[in-house]
Amino acid sequence: MKTSSTFSILFRADFSRVKDNQVSLYARITVKGKRAVISLKRKVLISDWDVHKNRAKGTGQKSRILNSYLDETYNLLFNSYRDLMAGNKLITAQAIKARYLGKDENNHSILNIIAYHNEDMKGKLKWGTHKNYYTTQGYISKFLLKSYKTSDIYLKELDYNFITQFEKYLRNYIPEDHQQRMGNNTVMKHIERFRKLVNLSIKLGWIERDPFANFKAKFIKNERGFLSLLELKAIEDKSFTTTRLQLVKNLFVFSCYTSMSYIDVINLTGENLCIGINGELWIYYRREKTTKPIRVPLLPKALEIVEKYKSNKKSISQGTIFPKINNQKLNSYLKEIADVCGINKNLTFHIARHTFATTVTLSNGMPIETVSKLLGHTRISTTQIYAKVIERKVSDDMQQLRAQFNDIDSKPPSKLSN
Repeated sequence: MKTSSTFSILFRADFSRVKDNQVSLYARITVKGKRAVISLKRKVLISDWDVHKNRAKGTGQKSRILNSYLDETYNLLFNSYRDLMAGNKLITAQAIKARYLGKDENNHSILNIIAYHNEDMKGKLKWGTHKNYYTTQGYISKFLLKSYKTSDIYLKELDYNFITQFEKYLRNYIPEDHQQRMGNNTVMKHIERFRKLVNLSIKLGWIERDPFANFKAKFIKNERGFLSLLELKAIEDKSFTTTRLQLVKNLFVFSCYTSMSYIDVINLTGENLCIGINGELWIYYRREKTTKPIRVPLLPKALEIVEKYKSNKKSISQGTIFPKINNQKLNSYLKEIADVCGINKNLTFHIARHTFATTVTLSNGMPIETVSKLLGHTRISTTQIYAKVIERKVSDDMQQLRAQFNDIDSKPPSKLSN
């Protein structure tokens, strides 16, 4: 089928390889005398093939189906040629073949952007953050297999419906290791990471239209858990006979008075302890999560804990301030500590950081700007979440006080005098 003097499409049968009296069919693209061949993954009986018309003979059902497929293939190949023309691209037989097969530069897939992102982010993202992307990518793959019966699709096929269906899939997904479905914010985190991959595709020019244009992520704002002063004191005053529980307690309390995360506490070394502007001991370090430099004055209770481990053989051999302990084990031991201290909260190490922001600093009148700096927040709006928690506590306390006054006002004068 010739379309111009420089471009043609021809269907042909390969008679050099005959098996069971059948031959394989191919499409041959020619541009300026240069050729590219595509296997059509179809076979036809030698007796059913018209070598002059390059079509199946007769009007039987098999012939009609095959000829219809050839017409469809021709149209797709011609459209690939026309798209290259419209985009002012270099037109070659191989370029048309690549466009038809979806392997040219304008047909990137989800797996392509995932691979690009993983390579590009090496050394840029901390492992904890990068690991979360791998988890999201796993869910994308499972969704594609279940909903689209494929392992990959082109980025240009993404639309609003794809996103909403992916969201629905995540909400209904039941993990194999437990029966609890994902919470709303977990679902939104996966959607958010997928959105970042799509935004990267747009920046690279791999897609023009943003499938997220009409999608809005809906996070549920949860108040941060923290310990009250009485709960913190209960842990501080409790002494444990087992070394592991005593270490976990000390690490937790140390974080309550420094705001440091687990990874930053466990990697703390003597080099991080410096004399500050006031002549006293400070901690100078970079947050593992953001690499932002932080300087925290050591409060007396935090300093006491540092002194306790100066001669610890394990921490000395490891070159750290404190003996190292696995984060998973640490959080498991914190559950024991909460039970022993009568604290009815899901105690995790991160609650120590929230406790620093609320009970230790903001509740004692420290300006929110200072708290934000100590926490290493890049935006003060992040710190304001803790301020709202304090406002809620004030509101609850005032409500309780109001109820007491109402109770007094409702009693007869004679009872009040008694």
